[in-house]
Amino acid sequence: MWGRGLPTHLILQGPPAVEVVLKRSARAKRLSLRVSGLDRRVSLTLPPRVRLREAEAFLREKESWLRTALARNPDMVRVEPEAEVLFQGAPHVVELATVKAVQVEGDRLLVPGRAPERTGARVEAFLKLQARHRLQAASDLYAARLGLPYGRLTLRDTRSRWGSCSAEGNLNYSWRLIMAPAEVLEYVAAHEVAHLAEMNHSPAFWDVVTRLYGPYAEQRGWLRQHGGQLHRYRFKD
Repeated sequence: MWGRGLPTHLILQGPPAVEVVLKRSARAKRLSLRVSGLDRRVSLTLPPRVRLREAEAFLREKESWLRTALARNPDMVRVEPEAEVLFQGAPHVVELATVKAVQVEGDRLLVPGRAPERTGARVEAFLKLQARHRLQAASDLYAARLGLPYGRLTLRDTRSRWGSCSAEGNLNYSWRLIMAPAEVLEYVAAHEVAHLAEMNHSPAFWDVVTRLYGPYAEQRGWLRQHGGQLHRYRFKD
C-alpha cells in the first residue's frame, strides 16, 4: 500500500525526460494515464492498494503511447525575451526596452529591461490587469443591458471552464481570455452575465445570450477549436 513519504511524481527517463504526476484516488478501479490537452501535464491515477513498482511498470508499458500523445500536443511556450505571446488574438513579440511598465507598441510587448529573469512574471501581470479592465467593462455593459447587477468579479487561471456565475451572482473568469480575440472575451462575458437571468443552458438562456451579444456561434467555435492554445504559455518556472 501507499505510505507516508512516497513520491508524488515519477520521472520517465528520456530523451526527453517526462515528469509524471502521481494521483491516488480511492475511487479509481485501475491505473489510468492522462496527458492534458491544455498544458501537456502528464498524470497517472492509481487505486489505493497499487504499489509504486506497479506504477513504474505500467508507465514503462505505456511509454510508446505516452510519447506519441505528447508529440501530438503543442509545446509549451516559455514567456521570455523574443518569445511570441497572444494578446487579443494576435501574436506579439516580447522585447526588453527602456520602459517603466509593460506596454503594447504595434505587434510588440515592450517589457522593462531591468531584471530580464522577471520578464514572464511582468507579462503575466500585464495580461491579468488588461483582462480585469476588459472583462469588467464587458460585464458592466451586459449587466446594464440585462437590467440585473452582478456581485464580485474574480479572475482565475481555470483549466476546465472560461467563466462561471455563482448562485450569488458572482462572476468568475479565466484571465487567459485576454489572449483570445476581443470578441471572444466579450462573448464569454455575455454568456456569464446571461446566467444572472437563467442559471441553466436552456433555450431561454441562449435567447438571453443572443439578446445581449448577438450571434455567438463563431466565438463559441473559436474557443472550442483554439482555446487550448491559451494554456500553452508558461510565465513562471
